[in-house]
Amino acid sequence: MNAVVRWNPIANFASAQDEMNRVMDEVFGRRALAEGVWQPPIDIEEQADRYLVSLELPGMRLEDIKITLENNRLVIRGEKTRTEEQKNATYHRLERVYGAFERTLTLTHRVKSDKVEATYRDGVLEVSVPKAEEAKAREIPVQTAR
Repeated sequence: MNAVVRWNPIANFASAQDEMNRVMDEVFGRRALAEGVWQPPIDIEEQADRYLVSLELPGMRLEDIKITLENNRLVIRGEKTRTEEQKNATYHRLERVYGAFERTLTLTHRVKSDKVEATYRDGVLEVSVPKAEEAKAREIPVQTAR
């Protein structure tokens, strides 16, 4: 006896998209999207008083990293360049990713833009974005009408 199953085109599309993502990851590597474009791994932690954003940017120079904050949108961009290939060298494998990147984060709380701090150490960029003081809720007493 065969069961009748309702066709769900969205489920089929989602599984096809998952398969396509898997194939692209195998062919191009997880972080490479296209030649010259890559997405560095990022961690975003929300604490009570701030956001802490960490990106892995090994081999990058400070002058190649730009951070902007406008309208609660944190944008981190940069470009990782590679040294020239040697003319007489034989390369057996080239796996490191180079090129431009941009990561944009929309923050859900208002922040203190003048207090943002960024540090770069051991190939990891950390950006600390303090939250602004929100208006405190207050109870409003209800009076009877006359």
